[in-house]
Amino acid sequence: MVVGDFPIDLDTVVIGSGPGGYVAAVHAAELGQKVTVIEDNAKLGGVCLRVGCIPSKALIQVSHDYQTALGSASEGVVADTVKLDWDKVQKYRGSVVQRMTNGVAYLFKKNHIDVIHGKAFLKDQNSLRVMHQDVAQTYTFKNLIIATGSHPIEIPGFKFQGRVIDSTGLLELSQQPKNLIIIGGGYIGCELASAYANFGTKVTILEGTDAILRNYEKDIVKIVQKRLEQRGVKIITNAMAKSATDGDGSVKVTYSLDGTEHSIMADDVCVTVGRKPNTKEIGLEQVGIQTDQRGLIKVDAQGRTNINHIYAIGDIVAGAALAHKASYEGKIAAEAIAGQKSVVDYRAMPAVCYVDPEIATTGLTAAQAKDQGLSVKTAKFPFSANGRAVSMHSPDGFVRLVFTSDEQQVVGAQIVGADASDLISELTLAIESGATVEDIALTVHPHPSLSEAIMDSADVGLGMPTNI
Repeated sequence: MVVGDFPIDLDTVVIGSGPGGYVAAVHAAELGQKVTVIEDNAKLGGVCLRVGCIPSKALIQVSHDYQTALGSASEGVVADTVKLDWDKVQKYRGSVVQRMTNGVAYLFKKNHIDVIHGKAFLKDQNSLRVMHQDVAQTYTFKNLIIATGSHPIEIPGFKFQGRVIDSTGLLELSQQPKNLIIIGGGYIGCELASAYANFGTKVTILEGTDAILRNYEKDIVKIVQKRLEQRGVKIITNAMAKSATDGDGSVKVTYSLDGTEHSIMADDVCVTVGRKPNTKEIGLEQVGIQTDQRGLIKVDAQGRTNINHIYAIGDIVAGAALAHKASYEGKIAAEAIAGQKSVVDYRAMPAVCYVDPEIATTGLTAAQAKDQGLSVKTAKFPFSANGRAVSMHSPDGFVRLVFTSDEQQVVGAQIVGADASDLISELTLAIESGATVEDIALTVHPHPSLSEAIMDSADVGLGMPTNI
């Protein structure tokens, strides 16, 4: 629907259709609310589905498939030629996005959720104005969930235009770059560097601090960095990016290192230094909704702002900017509106970095646990001793458990290795349910499987290692 196509007095309104917004909308409808979603983009699904999580994982998967095809001769599978068709790669990425956006549209239709396409501005505590092209309409609401997400940070000297692009632009390149510069060695930069390096692009990462992936422990980063370098990625740390000059078919990037200025050339430069919450220019100050110094909206344990019937979820509130966190918060907000006593309450929030090999964490690291006054131990099991991992040509990495010294209760876990993104859920459940190392060790795991490494790490924690 477009502006003005239906009554102006609305019940529950959700601004944004990303993983927080669409889940909140569906759950609110399931709880009996009449829901309207306001989405500025022509397609549903938000940044994650349209230009973030989903398309990037499609590209990453194809890059893995390409590397597998190149290395298949060692297994006895010999192809005459292995070629990369970039047009087909991009068509596949687009098809995945289309299928998922269609899925959100189906869910909205099934749950009788109305959609207004346009940009929303809060007028007061009970009304907002929606702009669509040159048409505007004011609507009233009983309850509001703000789920406007975030956007890439643009740094001085690197205006997003031409060959200077953000992560969205890098996903949508019509031609595969031969040389690529990525500014920022965080999880987004390293994920995309890993994918493009797998495709054969010569990648350089410029990181302003002394290490890439600084949110992860050094022994985890070491494994990922080794693989990146094996793929030809050049990693330059303590490098301060100064400017980009778009030339004839290339871009020149200038950076300083140890007080000396350097420059490098590439086909494209992608800036991935972080994201900012989309909380400006939506009228928060008009309503008196409180934000912190970073522009994040202040909320209580139900996602409620200082305005009792207005809620906020996802990247625009404190905490990790994760799609699944936004979805979780969306459910809580919908239940709060329905009068339920639900609150945000989790012991472990899993996080995944889709580099090669994958990194997945949940709960606390040993250092974080100690900072909280916990006495903890760790137990580590290498994938090099796991039969399934070895047979998959994926012996790099490990599973590590963090558990209390007295009761041996699991409070955290870190995995680096094949399929870490799927394996981490078992350990998140273990933490949430208060499981001990012995509980995991006594849980029968299928053989041969990667998940056995979790059981084996528990055996190590009990002091009775079986397979090492």
